[in-house]
Amino acid sequence: MTGHSVEKIGGTSMAATATLFDNVLIAGRSGADLYNRIFVVSAYAGMTDLLLENKKSGAPGVYGRFVADEDTDGWREAMEDVRRAMHERNAGMFARPESRNEADAFVDTRIATVAACLEDLARLRAHGRFCVKEQLMTVRELLAGIGEAHSAHSTALLLRDRDVNARFVDLTLWDQDDLRSLDARIGDAFAAIDLATTLPIVTGYAGCEGGMVRRYARGYTEMTFSRLAVLTGAREAIIHKEFHLSSADPKLVGEGKARKIGRTNYDVADQLANLGMEAIHPGAGRGLRQTDIPLRVRNTFDREDGGTLVTGDYVSDVPRVEIITGIRQMQALTFFEQDMVGVKGYDMAILDALTRHRLWIVSKSSNANTITHYLSASPEAVKKVIADLQKDYPEAAISAQPVAMVAAIGSDISRPGLVPDALRALDDAGIGMIALQHQIRNVDVQFIVESRDFDAAVRVLHKALVEEMGANAEGRRAA
Repeated sequence: MTGHSVEKIGGTSMAATATLFDNVLIAGRSGADLYNRIFVVSAYAGMTDLLLENKKSGAPGVYGRFVADEDTDGWREAMEDVRRAMHERNAGMFARPESRNEADAFVDTRIATVAACLEDLARLRAHGRFCVKEQLMTVRELLAGIGEAHSAHSTALLLRDRDVNARFVDLTLWDQDDLRSLDARIGDAFAAIDLATTLPIVTGYAGCEGGMVRRYARGYTEMTFSRLAVLTGAREAIIHKEFHLSSADPKLVGEGKARKIGRTNYDVADQLANLGMEAIHPGAGRGLRQTDIPLRVRNTFDREDGGTLVTGDYVSDVPRVEIITGIRQMQALTFFEQDMVGVKGYDMAILDALTRHRLWIVSKSSNANTITHYLSASPEAVKKVIADLQKDYPEAAISAQPVAMVAAIGSDISRPGLVPDALRALDDAGIGMIALQHQIRNVDVQFIVESRDFDAAVRVLHKALVEEMGANAEGRRAA
């Protein structure tokens, strides 16, 4: 397969169905121009929250209520909430009653099948002598797949209503137990598809060995997207989101001040993924980078704009900061032990504890007797790590404190004076700095500040390192 694109559509873009069809799926195309594209779709915005748990608040969905088992009817009510939400979504999308009925019947079948599995597990659990804990991850996988199956099936149906030869490609493994690899599942699904005459609409969730949710959490759609691009030899990989990849969050710095990045490289994409920005999962970016497939991030609501192109070899023509972003709430885990000087093994012990508790390490620093890890984790999770480490190192002083990280990132930020300019801007704004990290490769600088100063620090650094530097560059060109 050559000359085609593989394109991923995010949940918010999926929910804007009319705009999605006008700007992405159809976008003025007809005939052969509609094809040689593969679309990998996320669940409609909010559906996975109802199925698993709210991504931001943690409020339980079907999975959370089933695990808690506080009210035997709780998960059943949550499942009915999912059914109603999906039926309401269908009602708002389908003009043809026949298509709506088909979409509703599809949802009902999937929900009934998974609900029957949960009923069986609930009966076993009620006996007390059966432990279903090991099956809970399978439940989570099954539930996650419902959301993407609904969106992919409905999208293919809507396209066929518009005389497009769209095919629903179901990778969810909802009624099978053949757990092959993701690559094998993709290979089988696409073996007989002619991209010149067929428009595949693919579920972002794929049932495969190891479990997509277990391995990639909520980033599984991007992994399916990436592997599809790699395995089919795509010309380009495209992500459609509800925003441009911008120099900062427009809600923080102002719509008129944030700028579309336009061009960057996979090194920058890695830094963004590390900070939790929803641009590209680090595992997904790796495959695209290794096979030299360019990645384009486009704004679904800006049809004419080409978006931001990410390639492996791009470096800005002059050193500059491309984006200011960060993490508002994180934990700085500090391990102090004076006997550490010249002794190996402390680093590995801390890493083992963090790995065991599955905490995300954003960054770390060390000196002769202190190691600090900056973690994207809850205080409760970090307390468990501290308790484990304290058992093995009773003489060590181990503590954690809430902090925020604001990073200045670019393909080349080697401009002389960049760090002094940043420090001066923060100081002038009355923002105290807890720590600073500047890697030798000149791709990012990380400023550690109080959590309450996060918003202000983003605005201040964006003004000093992006807005003012951009204005100065424009002035020099004009002169």
